[in-house]
Amino acid sequence: MTDGRVSAMAAGLVGSEILKIAGDIRAMVAAGETICNLTVGDFSPAEFRIPGYLEREIVQALSSGETNYPPSDGVMPLRKAVADFFERWLGLEYGVDSVLITGGSRPGIFSVYSTLVDPGDVVVYPVPSWNNNHYVHLSGARGVPVTCRAEDAFLPTRALLEDAVRGARLLALNSPLNPCGTAFTPEALGEICDMVLEENARRGPGERPLYVMYDQVYWMLTFGDTMHVNPVTLRPAMAAYTVFVDGISKSFAATGVRVGWTVAPVDITQRMASVLAHVGAWAPRAEQIATAKMIGATDEIVAYHREMKQGVEARLDALYAGIEALRAAGFPVRAITPMGAIYLSAQFALHGWQTPEGEVLATNEQIRQYLLAAAGLAAVPFQAFGMKEDTGWVRLSVGATNLAEIEVMFGRLGAALQALSAPTGVRRMEGGPPA
Repeated sequence: MTDGRVSAMAAGLVGSEILKIAGDIRAMVAAGETICNLTVGDFSPAEFRIPGYLEREIVQALSSGETNYPPSDGVMPLRKAVADFFERWLGLEYGVDSVLITGGSRPGIFSVYSTLVDPGDVVVYPVPSWNNNHYVHLSGARGVPVTCRAEDAFLPTRALLEDAVRGARLLALNSPLNPCGTAFTPEALGEICDMVLEENARRGPGERPLYVMYDQVYWMLTFGDTMHVNPVTLRPAMAAYTVFVDGISKSFAATGVRVGWTVAPVDITQRMASVLAHVGAWAPRAEQIATAKMIGATDEIVAYHREMKQGVEARLDALYAGIEALRAAGFPVRAITPMGAIYLSAQFALHGWQTPEGEVLATNEQIRQYLLAAAGLAAVPFQAFGMKEDTGWVRLSVGATNLAEIEVMFGRLGAALQALSAPTGVRRMEGGPPA
């Protein structure tokens, strides 16, 4: 409801759940408490710096006077560099006219919704996923969230999406996935692409097509045997229906540099550029010039990722190993093997357990608050990413922590779990976790 002072859209817009959690953490840190902050989808410069090459090129561009307005669709050197980057690293051939430069990846997502989706159109998106529910609200669309399963690494499958995409306008996909740190296999994504192509072939001449927004902003951060895949490489016919959202924010720890891009069919890109021209959501000129040089410097990228990816993977592996050790000890916790991005999916199935203060944990929010207060573990429940069920699943992010903090946190976490009383019917080992 609104009293008329603001629009119905603004009145109904929900604020960031993650920012609310951040407020709790700031207050505890200010009070002198030790917190392992695994909430923020960002990088602390104390842990992960942007590439030195990029930093030097930004300074050089500023010194050279690159401080005026950039073109609304991006400076030409960067648009060319992005097209070359896609061809060199992904084997995708797009012309410069398909590339739109944005002030980070968020304006790219906003422009996809604004350009392709009319009020009342159906947007299908998996949950958990980042912010699609909010973009649906902003565009006046009808969101159709599709709940994904832990056994599928919280990624959508053709079987889950098949009925939902009938008549839909947009399917929003993300891999590697925020919040889960998981990634599509070629087989799973290929089946979804086949579904999209079949759906568009089924539609009559008067029906608008179904598009896929493919957010791959974490694509350079994959681990182990995981290989990034995309719709157009797997099914070239998907080029007509795919809009890529990408940028340097995550793969280069450059969230504050604000350089992103979209790559799409030319007619879609032109309309998206017009939308953003009126918003003014372009990346700063100096940063664009510097990014153009960096993404063309393959040796610099390889050298940077050799260290940066090792740091991210080591932190994710430490979290995974620690949680699995607690699971092996009998506690009701588990995690999904990290595949990509900077996130780990972990489950604290503590519903029905009683705290030393006598509170019975019944919701994910209560579990989050207990872990924060008793163990200094700051996590984000999947409710912040559209999940409704209280299943104990949370996102753990490693961009602002280190191995020493993680080790200390696990000492506190083990004690916090040990301090809980098991629900009736769950037998406890003598002096240990539940049997």
